[in-house]
Amino acid sequence: MSDKTDNPAALRHENPAETMRDVMADLMHHTIVDADPEWNPSAADLITVPEKRKVVDVSTYRRDALEFMKPARRIGTARFADLQSIIAWANRFKGDTSALFANPDMEAPTLTCIADYHAAGAVDVTTATGDASARHCHHRAIYDFPLSEEWKAWMGVSGEPLKKDNLGEFIEAQAKDIMDPSPAILKGGVSDKNQPWENRLIETAQKIEGRYGQLTQLLAMSKQFQVHETSNLTVKTNRDSGEQEIQFVNEHKAPDGKPLQIPNLIIIAIPVFMGGAPYRMPVRFRYRKLGGEVRFILSIYNPEKAFEAAFKEAVEAATSETELPTFMGTPES
Repeated sequence: MSDKTDNPAALRHENPAETMRDVMADLMHHTIVDADPEWNPSAADLITVPEKRKVVDVSTYRRDALEFMKPARRIGTARFADLQSIIAWANRFKGDTSALFANPDMEAPTLTCIADYHAAGAVDVTTATGDASARHCHHRAIYDFPLSEEWKAWMGVSGEPLKKDNLGEFIEAQAKDIMDPSPAILKGGVSDKNQPWENRLIETAQKIEGRYGQLTQLLAMSKQFQVHETSNLTVKTNRDSGEQEIQFVNEHKAPDGKPLQIPNLIIIAIPVFMGGAPYRMPVRFRYRKLGGEVRFILSIYNPEKAFEAAFKEAVEAATSETELPTFMGTPES
C-alpha cells in the first residue's frame, strides 16, 4: 500500500486551507480566447472566466473605455438661433454626403443639416459587412425659424371675431404695422409706372371688390367703437365701390349723426421672421352682427404667399452658401 502523502490530491483534501487557496487561484485565472492585438471596435472580444467555464464578451466594455478617452464618431444635435450660425456649422462639418432638409411648416418652420447623411445610390443588401453607403445620421444641426412678434400678432387675430373694444385696442397696439395706401393704390389702376407691389395690391383689391383705408380712419374708428353702443344698427354695403357703412341708432350716435364709413381692406407691412424684411399684405376688414352686437374680423389675405417667399429666400441663401443639396421636408427620425 502506498503512502497517501505521495498523492498531492489527497493532501489537498486533507488541508482545507490549501484547497481553498488553490480554488481561488483557479477562479482568478483567465485566458483570452479570441482578441485582435490592434483591437477592432466592431469585433467581438471574448474571454473565459474562469478557464473552461464561462465565455464573456467584453467588447462593450472596451468600446466604453475607448469612448471615454476619445469618441469613435460625432454624435449630437446642435440648435441655433440664427440662419448664419447653421450655415457656418454646416460649412465646418460638411462632407461628401451632407444634406439640408427644409420644413416649410407655417407654425414651426425648421432647417436641418445632417453632416453624416447617407451617401447617394441604391441600398446594397448583398454585402455581408453592411451597406457601404449607409451612415449613422447622428451628427445634426437644427435652426428653428423665429416667427416675428408682428407676424404672430396678426396671425393670432386673423379670422377671429373681435368685439369693438378688442378691435380698437388691437389697432392702436399694432398701428406701426399699418401703412397708408399710396396715391397709385388709391387711384386703383394698374400701370407700368407703379411699383410691382402697388400693382399687386391693386389687383388684389379688384379681385375682391375692395377699397383700402388709411391708418387715421382706423384709429378714428377704434375710438368711435369705444363710444357707440351697437344694440341697434343698420348695415349697408355698396357692391360697386366696396364701401361699407354701419349706422348706430340709439342714444350713442356720432356727434354729426352720420353713418360710420369703413374700408374693407387695409395694408400691413410686417416681417415673417424675426429680423427679416417686411412684406406688404392686404388685410380684409369685415363685420358680422351677432345678436345686438357687431363682431369685427381682420383676415390676412393669402398669408401663405408672404411666408413662402420669406422661407424660400432663407433656404436659397443656406443652399447657396453651403453648396449642399436641399430637400423640402423632414429627414428620417
